[in-house]
Amino acid sequence: MSIARLQKEKLTNLPFYEERVDLACAFRWTARLNMHEAVANHFSLAINDDGTRFLMNPNQVHFSRVKASDLIEIDANDPDTLSGPNAPDPTAWGLHGAVHRNVPHARCVMHVHSIHATVLASLADSTLPPIDQNSAMFFNRHVVDAHYGGLAFEEEGERCSQLLADPKVKVMVMGNHGVLVIGDTVADAFNRMFYFERAAETYIKALWTGRPLRTLSDAIAEKAASEMDDYPGQAERHLAELKAILDEQEPVYRN
Repeated sequence: MSIARLQKEKLTNLPFYEERVDLACAFRWTARLNMHEAVANHFSLAINDDGTRFLMNPNQVHFSRVKASDLIEIDANDPDTLSGPNAPDPTAWGLHGAVHRNVPHARCVMHVHSIHATVLASLADSTLPPIDQNSAMFFNRHVVDAHYGGLAFEEEGERCSQLLADPKVKVMVMGNHGVLVIGDTVADAFNRMFYFERAAETYIKALWTGRPLRTLSDAIAEKAASEMDDYPGQAERHLAELKAILDEQEPVYRN
């Protein structure tokens, strides 16, 4: 019997175990991709119907060390959250709490300061144009917050959450800050975050050339985005493959 299977069977009584495993995998793989930032940044996953209770990484633990059992359970409607012994990072509470309170379709929320998305967020025009298939995925599906107001404590989090009211919008480029991605599941959000960073990297490097960009027409960009919206099973397979690799190389993430 494999180590990974033994780990899984040992912890089947942990609440929301499979969801925790998915999220722990996402943390560790984000670190492998160097899309994390020291002990900052946060992911969360709703665990009740209205999305107001959610799992989140513990305060200032490195993404590469997060395990399934480490994830803390938070109530977005509990004003005493930050006074408890297992309180989350205050900016995590401010941003993710507001999104989970106000955006019920945001089941999973991922916020990073990944290099290329943050470079994009630093440009005067932080819109991602459809210059290739990956960037076309986000045509009419991302929004730019151009009103950075400091660290994402509660007031800033509330303001940002209002920009995600349209269910079609899955990515918020946080001007002068980073990026926030939402999804229906961990797999959905992680896959979207991965591809947004790749698309931003392509765009930034294309700008480096100083040559004119070959931008897709609105009609073709929307067609490609719609086709990717309906592409079957890619996000689930992506995460499943990453878990399979971690099961072989560092199965402790399931603990």
